[in-house]
Amino acid sequence: MIRVLIVDDQEMIRVGLRAILQAQPNITVTAEAGDGLEAVRLLGELDVDVVLMDIRMPGVDGVEATRRIRQSIPAERVRIIILTTFDHDETVFAALRAGANGFLSKGVGPAELAAGIEEVAAGGGALSATAAAALIDRVAEERQADVDPALADLFSALTPKERDVVIAIATGQSNQQIAETMFVSPYTVKTHANRAMTKVGARDRAQLVAYAYRAGLAS
Repeated sequence: MIRVLIVDDQEMIRVGLRAILQAQPNITVTAEAGDGLEAVRLLGELDVDVVLMDIRMPGVDGVEATRRIRQSIPAERVRIIILTTFDHDETVFAALRAGANGFLSKGVGPAELAAGIEEVAAGGGALSATAAAALIDRVAEERQADVDPALADLFSALTPKERDVVIAIATGQSNQQIAETMFVSPYTVKTHANRAMTKVGARDRAQLVAYAYRAGLAS
């Protein structure tokens, strides 16, 4: 059972998220928090696998809360998914740097939300098409004119299949979508993605996309 902490300053959204997640057979909502500070406190008291974190909250927002969580809790113990409308790409990128493991739009449906939580809990990273676009836009603003040679060298070690999977991930495709395109199983796609992340030193899919863009692999 995947234990989830919902963090959002709007009670109505928390109620809606709880109703969606409690209907899933392998997900349970352990607790709710109205701001980032409360979320940090609860993580010191409860056993949680995945934090579903709103990025824009008064006081301690999702970025700062993620940063504080990572100061004491590594990603191996607690995974963090940022929920956002992606209207401010710079905050999304800041959350990635703070230690977030995935990004989902607040507009995703129940099935995609549940699948994202399952993916992140299993060690992967949820990255919707909207999230991929936001990250790529932000990286494009910051990137240098030349490709990062160190990252390009790391990506050159990928197999052709791993390379294809990385490019597909950079477009926001899910494991299932990639599997259907490549005529393989979702498990095989996940294996290729995990191997690619290990080879280039990316902690999750979001960071893998950022690295791929800087290496000139994704555009």
